[in-house]
Amino acid sequence: MMQVMSVVRFKSVFTTVRMRNWSVGIFIMVLTLIIIIRYDQSDHKLPTNHTTDDSSSIEGESVQEDLDYLFSNMSISGGEEKLNGFLVWSRMRPFLERPDALPETAQGIEEATLAMKDLVFLINKEKGASSALVSKELGRNCPDFVTAFDGDLSGLKPVLELPCGLVEDSSITLVGVPDEQSKSFQIQLVGSGLSGETRRPIILRYNVNFSKPSIVQDTWTEKLGWGNEVRCPYHGSFKNHLVDKLPLCNKQNGRITSEESSNDKATMDSSLSNANFPFLKGTPFTATLWFGVEGFHMTINGQHETSFAYREKLEPWLVSAVKVSGGLKMLSVLATRLPIPDGHASLVIEEKLKAPSLPGTRIELLVGVFSTGNNFKRRMALRRSWMQYEAVRSGKVAVRFLIGLHTNEKVNVEMWREAKAYGDIQFMPFVDYYGLLSLKTVALCILGTKVLPAKYIMKTDDDAFVRIDELLSSLKAKPSTALLYGLISFASSPDREQGSKWFIRKEEWPLDSYPPWAHGPGYIISHDIAKFVVKGHRQRDLRLFKLEDVAMGIWIQQFNQTIKRVKYINDKRFHNSDCKSNYILVHYQTPRLILCLWEKLRKESQSICCE
Repeated sequence: MMQVMSVVRFKSVFTTVRMRNWSVGIFIMVLTLIIIIRYDQSDHKLPTNHTTDDSSSIEGESVQEDLDYLFSNMSISGGEEKLNGFLVWSRMRPFLERPDALPETAQGIEEATLAMKDLVFLINKEKGASSALVSKELGRNCPDFVTAFDGDLSGLKPVLELPCGLVEDSSITLVGVPDEQSKSFQIQLVGSGLSGETRRPIILRYNVNFSKPSIVQDTWTEKLGWGNEVRCPYHGSFKNHLVDKLPLCNKQNGRITSEESSNDKATMDSSLSNANFPFLKGTPFTATLWFGVEGFHMTINGQHETSFAYREKLEPWLVSAVKVSGGLKMLSVLATRLPIPDGHASLVIEEKLKAPSLPGTRIELLVGVFSTGNNFKRRMALRRSWMQYEAVRSGKVAVRFLIGLHTNEKVNVEMWREAKAYGDIQFMPFVDYYGLLSLKTVALCILGTKVLPAKYIMKTDDDAFVRIDELLSSLKAKPSTALLYGLISFASSPDREQGSKWFIRKEEWPLDSYPPWAHGPGYIISHDIAKFVVKGHRQRDLRLFKLEDVAMGIWIQQFNQTIKRVKYINDKRFHNSDCKSNYILVHYQTPRLILCLWEKLRKESQSICCE
């Protein structure tokens, strides 16, 4: 685990040197002995759980400098919206300085510092520009689609730039013709630069090989090199390798070969015929790469061929460009359904979409929505749907989006404008990574106890639809203290499969099972538990854990053992995946489905799904 705070370990190296003057030699020996003695004395003071190499010390100093910038009064300006959007941010520093910080904390802080510096510069630049110029730049920042024809196929330059990344439901369609003499060609999704790395990561490399017909998918970063590849045809069970319920390879393509067996010719299945291979030399094809909840999916000429699960810290929102290289004539490439803002910088904002003013007393329910920077459409769908419940508009219930900074400066500018327009965003002092979600959970507890005190605190996601009316009605019969309410898992085990999004090492969680926890798309805790979480992390009595919903279960178990017996209330009306009628919450809903669900509730007064 990466350590944010560390100390220097002195390294003593002796070299035999011939001394002409014996007195100089004695002096060196005495000086060395003194240093060794001092080192031994100081070594007893070193915390045993800290990393103690020189690079870690430098890194720790660098993180402190970044935190100084992020939490200084000069970090950002902008009037009243600064206070509204940074209320939690200003209280987060003690939770980021922990020596047992989550592994991605240092990277998330460093990248946030770079992002904030760029944002401050652009905000100040925007203040000096005319409103007409701002409106014109808004249209260029995050377009709905981008396209290109022909293009550089050397692989050195992008054939398509993606100004604001990709989101779920985005797609990239490429029309091309493989050369008659082609041995292979590659399609690469290139990401934004990662901190500490000079070369940009490859979020996905799609390598088509004609010599021995196969398709290989993998990732690359400067720090880790190439990741575990997935090769089609595949040797293994399709039932155990599904991404968004789709197989890694089209079954008609025979078997697959994973990386572990790719070098073992005896295990490779070479029975794949050219007739089954989706690419043919000299024959035009249309390939569409689309982005689901769990991974990338490729369809060739309208048929699904391959899938590839997202890798940690290599999510689609990081993608910034498409590169194509090899024996291929590219006719066109088109990226559609890209993340776009709602035009809040140039249009008059409907008053009903803005966060209403809240009473000075404790509110009934605070809903914290975990979102990512470029999910503009998702947030607008929530503002136009269940955030219009009367309980929300009256201030009885407050809804706030918790969002980390983005590595893309254009996305950050749009988020800043969005925060000013609607007043419902709380920024986090780190870049969004899946491994840092637990920090958002702590931030939500701070928000619900210190900033907007609430009787109950709910965590949900920006692709979830919440029936606020039904939820409030249900909470009337629930205890107001020591409560965990949602879809609860009472018997689950850590995922020990490397490469999995939920992979947990023995060092992270040595036990064979987790304590009871509620699924992350939607759960509710009482105020006293949220207060316990904030206090426990401030005093470092509670441990951090990268799976945020399981982490909450771990913390609640400690509350249960030390403070008060917890009421674990399971409700199957919280749907973790598919939509079912008579729901309180449904997950994995696109913006279109979110709006459809709201229309059905308004017109038919029933919780009917929109599949």
